[in-house]
Amino acid sequence: MLPLEFLDSMRQQLGPEAEALFHALEQEQPTSIRLNDKLDVLTFTCDTDEVPWHIDGYYLSERPQFTLDPLFHAGCYYVQEASSMFVQQALDQYVPANSIVLDLCAAPGGKSTLISQHLGKEGLLLSNEVNRQRVFILSENIQKWGNGNTIVTHNQAEDFGLKCRNLFDCILVDAPCSGEGMFRKDEDARKEWNIKNVEMCAERQRKILMDVWDALKPGGILIYSTCTFNNEEDEENVLWIADCLGADILPLNYNQAWGISEGNPGYHFYPHKTKGEGFYICALRKYDEEFAPFRIKDNKKATANNVEFEKEMRSWLRNPEEWAIRQSDRFMTAYPLKYKELIDYLSTQLICISTGFGIGEMRGKGVAPQHALSMAKAFNPDVFPNHELSLNEALSYLRTEALNINDCPMGVILLTYQHIPLGFAKNVGNRLNNLYPNEWRIRKL
Repeated sequence: MLPLEFLDSMRQQLGPEAEALFHALEQEQPTSIRLNDKLDVLTFTCDTDEVPWHIDGYYLSERPQFTLDPLFHAGCYYVQEASSMFVQQALDQYVPANSIVLDLCAAPGGKSTLISQHLGKEGLLLSNEVNRQRVFILSENIQKWGNGNTIVTHNQAEDFGLKCRNLFDCILVDAPCSGEGMFRKDEDARKEWNIKNVEMCAERQRKILMDVWDALKPGGILIYSTCTFNNEEDEENVLWIADCLGADILPLNYNQAWGISEGNPGYHFYPHKTKGEGFYICALRKYDEEFAPFRIKDNKKATANNVEFEKEMRSWLRNPEEWAIRQSDRFMTAYPLKYKELIDYLSTQLICISTGFGIGEMRGKGVAPQHALSMAKAFNPDVFPNHELSLNEALSYLRTEALNINDCPMGVILLTYQHIPLGFAKNVGNRLNNLYPNEWRIRKL
């Protein structure tokens, strides 16, 4: 049952139209995915419709068991709510590919993988999550997506305001909210909703925005979004940003046929009008003025970094000249050479969970590839012997079970499914060691 106070507030906000919203919130939610460019074509047998506001977005006519699809674990697509894919429209209009972007409240990673795809090789994304447990889920999803242009951090909003002043061309704040837009798929969101929580969320959102504001360059773009309907967390906070922090509200292009409702200001996705969950988005441009650009200070924490087996690891990459490699203890990481100086500095200033992608790990007297390398788009899969797995073999591998595969060469081999890399194994003669990360394994089928 929908909360009574919510029913009253939406009737005041939407008038007679509110009844259609309430009906939609009692229906089954649609399932949608966004394809990674690792995958050329859809592999689902069920019928699909395109998400109209994202070129790689698709609705599925039925929800499959994603856990049973090895391509899901390989990062070939992301199960993402369709409405939130509209962030792409703001990026296309206002954020060039060579931008430095912060996704402040990023877990579990849907919008971050979307942004990283938009930026490609030209830009840099800092994907941040304040919750300790959720940040590792975020890092996993980022690594599976395979773009090496992303740093995953675990910091408070104020850390960026203080340490990254005037650094970012764009900041996405998908603010923690009262979750009204999730009512039909999250029973807890219904139970926890009340007017006081709405007020508390609106206040917390303003604090987050105020704390991070100095990290956005003058003239930079703020994309503000929530998964809620009410004006307090949506329009009123956008007007507060414009008036109190100093920004111009920007229009976003959309097709009338998409069913998007214009707020005052911003844009609402209501489930009775659009095929997706509840969502609100608005783009703003910070007032442009003369400012002191972000500068990398004398990095006293930086140390000389002699990387062992660097030549060998570079041979594992398609375009090795595009990547810097550094070593921490026995682990090696590859990250964009274009942003090496900045990334090296930020790694000393912020709590970095992952930077670029793991490439190698010292084992014994040699170096072995990390699993993240097999997920990376920069990886050259022809370097290692390949072995194609059947569906049952692939699921067994993803459960980190012992492998019984004949006729494999000795040493490290790359296991694939439908010719997409799944990860590594090592033939030691009397057995084939499963090298899939234990923390990522399929626990239940």
